Amino acid sequence: MNPHHKYRLCLVTDRDLAKGRSLIDVVSAAVQGGVTMVQLREKYATTREFLEEARALKALLAPLNIPLIINDRVDIALAVDADGVHVGQKDMPLAQVRALLPAGRIIGLSITNSEQIQRPDAALADYLGLGPLYLQSTKQDAATPLGVEGFRALRAQTQKPVMAIGGLKPDNCAEVVAAGATGLAVVSALVGAADPAAAARGFVKLFD
Repeated sequence: MNPHHKYRLCLVTDRDLAKGRSLIDVVSAAVQGGVTMVQLREKYATTREFLEEARALKALLAPLNIPLIINDRVDIALAVDADGVHVGQKDMPLAQVRALLPAGRIIGLSITNSEQIQRPDAALADYLGLGPLYLQSTKQDAATPLGVEGFRALRAQTQKPVMAIGGLKPDNCAEVVAAGATGLAVVSALVGAADPAAAARGFVKLFD
């Protein structure tokens, strides 16, 4: 299997979009449709709630060999033996994250512009999340959308696996994949989908 296959389709959680369903149910359905990685992102949950969700997702995903990535919280990742951590530009420096995590864990970094991709943190990451690609509503402090050409320009500056993120839907991602995306990180179009499995299959088809 391609070593970068795990980056192909990452579901990024947002409990507010789950339409009353549990995250476990949404993630389980999306995995059936082809999700290859899950990032647990909780901006407002208490530490205990975050920890309980992480444990439940780890129990679901580990037998399926699907990586669980924790957004921002290295302590939660350590507590549940998650497969990695994804951090942003204002979070813990990657050298410190790397020092705290066990060997072999995955570390991702959000990148929104060319200056960030030249910083030492980017060189230490296992993969880069480039975006936002399009206008989106799940991240209130999101940067200006890159568009496909902006994504292409950033992609040309790194050989690392890159995941596009931000306003992604199956009908606006073909050009992004053609521009060099290793994978897609999707929030609302998966978590908020009436049928997460079918939605995931729509994204997976873009790589066939």
